[in-house]
Amino acid sequence: MSNTSNSIEKTVVLQDTGNITKSLLEFYAKINNRYDCYGLVSEPTLLEPNIINGTLLNLKNEDVRLRQITEITKHNISSCKHVMKNAELRHMDGVKGRIELSDTELIVTTRIEKETLHVIHSNVKQLVEQQQSLFEILWKKAIPAEQKIREIEDGIKPPETKVLENPDEIFNHMMYVIGNASKRLICSPGGAMQMVYDNFFDLYKKILDKHRSGEGEGIRWLTVIDKENKDIVQVFLDAGVKVRHVRNLPPINFVVDDINFHATIEKMEGGKIMESLLSSNEPKYVNYYTSLFEGLWNNGIDAETRIKDIEEGTDSANIEIIQNSYEALKRSSNLVRNANEEVLFMFSTPNALRRQLQVQSLLQFNEITKHPFVKIKILVPSDGQIKETIEELRVEYPQVDFRIYEQGLNNRITIVLVDKRECMIIEVKDDTKMDSYTAVGLSVYSNSKSIVVSYASIFESLWRETELYEQLKIHDKMQKEFINLTAHELRTPVQSLLVLTEVLHSRVQDIEEHKLLDSTIKSAKRLQRLSNDILDVTRIESQSLELNKERFNLMDVILDVMTDMKSQIVNNKVELSSYKSTQDIFVDADKERIIQVISNLLNNAIKFTEKGNIFVSAEVKDNGYVFVTIKDTGQGIHPDILPRLFSKFASKSFQGTGLGLFISKSIVEVHGGKIWAENNSDGKGATFTFSLPTSQEP
Repeated sequence: MSNTSNSIEKTVVLQDTGNITKSLLEFYAKINNRYDCYGLVSEPTLLEPNIINGTLLNLKNEDVRLRQITEITKHNISSCKHVMKNAELRHMDGVKGRIELSDTELIVTTRIEKETLHVIHSNVKQLVEQQQSLFEILWKKAIPAEQKIREIEDGIKPPETKVLENPDEIFNHMMYVIGNASKRLICSPGGAMQMVYDNFFDLYKKILDKHRSGEGEGIRWLTVIDKENKDIVQVFLDAGVKVRHVRNLPPINFVVDDINFHATIEKMEGGKIMESLLSSNEPKYVNYYTSLFEGLWNNGIDAETRIKDIEEGTDSANIEIIQNSYEALKRSSNLVRNANEEVLFMFSTPNALRRQLQVQSLLQFNEITKHPFVKIKILVPSDGQIKETIEELRVEYPQVDFRIYEQGLNNRITIVLVDKRECMIIEVKDDTKMDSYTAVGLSVYSNSKSIVVSYASIFESLWRETELYEQLKIHDKMQKEFINLTAHELRTPVQSLLVLTEVLHSRVQDIEEHKLLDSTIKSAKRLQRLSNDILDVTRIESQSLELNKERFNLMDVILDVMTDMKSQIVNNKVELSSYKSTQDIFVDADKERIIQVISNLLNNAIKFTEKGNIFVSAEVKDNGYVFVTIKDTGQGIHPDILPRLFSKFASKSFQGTGLGLFISKSIVEVHGGKIWAENNSDGKGATFTFSLPTSQEP
């Protein structure tokens, strides 16, 4: 079929038989890819059925997608099956009127009087697209025709949801449903159990008998078991019903069997039958509440265990989920006020503590600290600013012990432990909020001994960890201060020793004395490098490494360093060479520090290469960085050292301290570059590379 283009948008209303027929034929002729119809298959039109059927067959042969939504009843199954030969068909209750849609047009047919048709024909794009969108929604909600026809032909009862409010009707309905069921999944309080025992217990026994003979799934019941109803629960257990205890039942009491779902909000206290009952055989209800039941069942406690705990007096453990933030914070405050021995706080974030200060809830400490035997400990993670706040609090609340811990995890809960008997676990929903009530999410209260002891153990572990961490920080500070002082103390005498020895070397004429002085100068220089390295490490770790940046040609620096380094090669088996770039490479950097990096890398390469060559190259990449590479054919990097190559003291050699690469990495990174290393793929030697941003000046 061809589709007209550039047509004028218009909507016409037709009542004349001739115009309607002509309009319908034109509509069918313009169909290109789709034909959708919402209407009864038996709805009469002005076109003969054979013309319509022939038209649909032609459209199908031209790969047009044909779809229709109709109401399928036992009276029109034959007509529906005929339509299904050419088109996709789906069922929907209460279909009225007729709407036909093509790619670009729509036809709406209504009947004003018994024999009078009223037709609207439109090609207005917005209107057509609107109806197409509506059809898609209805199509998704409609039932496939095959399913509906099968239900009708097999006599399956259609889905139905209703509310029963007549007591006799409810009783008779339950008698019928329970009598035909082969399983029951029940979630309801003890009152419902008494009601079933008084009215339907014999029917329940029949379901259990079926289950014992291999038919059906039997009966499972979720309820709250306490001292008052444990005896009736035991009756059901003895009969074969599986029962589990849950502390918090859903707000709605429900039952699911093979095909039915029933629900009520009534508690059925005293075994009274409910006065209102929601009943449905809709699969979506049955499936949803079956899934809900299974989730609750998996978290339930076996009735035998629960009854035993009640009889032994060990059933006092309680866990409550509190969704209201106001109630949760109020509950937490009351717990703290009523403490007799100890209160432990572990705040999730520094902001969690600040929020408490803002609402002045810490004023309750004034009440607690009046009792000399109550200990208060507070743990709060560090954020760089909390230390000052803690110092102020220590002055205001000297009885409270505060500790700051380094936060290694993304903690989202605040924990309050009171007397090691009760705890509140408070979720932080949005830590950016300064109002505690909007920042707090779900909270959990518990007096379960195992839960409280577990959290108390976590708290005490962190508490001890903070104490050890503070001791380590003090020790580390003392160590760094000692090393820094030692390096400074060494530097002055070493410098004097080196100068005086070199002066003496220039005056002595004896060859043997020259050799002794050469050895002394060499050792003094090593000691000088060591003191300089220690001072550099101290500056790096204290983040006080200063740079004196200037613009210089990196190629000149590389060649100068290589010239100096050639004197360190003690034999002719190692060749030091470089790739001379055809253009100058300028960088803005600390020249002496870059010389230090290149010298360190070349010194390592020479030290670990007995024979072969060491090749140095520099290349500017498109990203505006220069890459300096030093490749040798020496021993390569030991596998034990490779993962920590650029960390302090990473060395398996007795000739060095393992500080050179650590210093080099810090120098490169403070310039905005990176440094890395790898063993060569041929198994001979290693390659070290570092990058620096090139100068942006012309």
